[in-house]
Amino acid sequence: MARMTRRSFTHSAAAITAAVAGGFHLRGAQAADIRLRFANNLPTTHPLNVRATEAAKTIATQTNGRVDFQVYPNNQLGNDTSTLEQLRAGAVDFFTLSPIILGSFVQSAQISGVGFAFANEEQVWKAMDGALGEHVRNEIAKTEIFAIKNIWDNGFRVTTTSKAVIKAPGDLKGVKLRVPPGPLWVSMFKALGASPASINFAEVYAALQTGVVDGQENPVVLINNAKLFEVQKHVALTNHMWDGFWMLGNKRTFGRLPQDIQDIVRSTLEDAGLKQRADVKKLNETAAAELKTKGMIFNDVDVPAFRQALQSGGFYAEWHKKFGDAAWATLEQFTGKLA
Repeated sequence: MARMTRRSFTHSAAAITAAVAGGFHLRGAQAADIRLRFANNLPTTHPLNVRATEAAKTIATQTNGRVDFQVYPNNQLGNDTSTLEQLRAGAVDFFTLSPIILGSFVQSAQISGVGFAFANEEQVWKAMDGALGEHVRNEIAKTEIFAIKNIWDNGFRVTTTSKAVIKAPGDLKGVKLRVPPGPLWVSMFKALGASPASINFAEVYAALQTGVVDGQENPVVLINNAKLFEVQKHVALTNHMWDGFWMLGNKRTFGRLPQDIQDIVRSTLEDAGLKQRADVKKLNETAAAELKTKGMIFNDVDVPAFRQALQSGGFYAEWHKKFGDAAWATLEQFTGKLA
């Protein structure tokens, strides 16, 4: 298989970018019987949108044009908070969202983002394709939405700042750090001494540019795709939490579709999620190198010190209590003891 780089990904995505930018949908001679609107907060060139657009074409082909799976990237239909509400109401049919942000609605969803829990991707996929992912999907299904089986990848999150160099927990003291609107992020970075500010992703670049916040945290691929290197200088390889994207659907609208259509959409999105994981893995190998050429300075951190700070600060005990013994035991089945 050819080596995947951001350059090759951007080139392969160029043919679809114009269509996706306005909301990709079919323009065939015969109008589709069913239109499904899929929203997300990522740039058009991100692997998620590349694979989602491919999935839209596959769905159209396999349903003989009956289904128009429309892709709306880059917060076109609203920020994460408003789009989740639209999904719950059925105004949007599918939406990809971080499990940690989803935790504001389904508390158990954010358990995969517990700070410094997973050591590597192997642990992540065993957990999320196994008992931990099943537990979360079951909890989501108790609401008006559901999650497609294979969670999509966002990667391990790192910390960036405009001036401060972060190597140990004490370096975060007083740093105004943008975090997504999820309680787990706020809790963790408060325990580490930072001053977290919840800001939707659509406003992150401006918040960094204007100095509303000093830094932020995201996977390296997204830092590159979103051009955050233009407004940030330092990258601390904290890898403080793994993050992904649940492909979420509205149960009511999906349940009204014919069974054969449901099967095609579900299986196509599951397959697309696995392909997107592979894409992100390859891009992670090159994104850091690209960011260095754009002026970002990388440094390692004292991971045991960060974990100890969370343990002594009561972070693990707090979230163990919130998630419950059974869910916490399922997490530690894959990560080992956290506290």
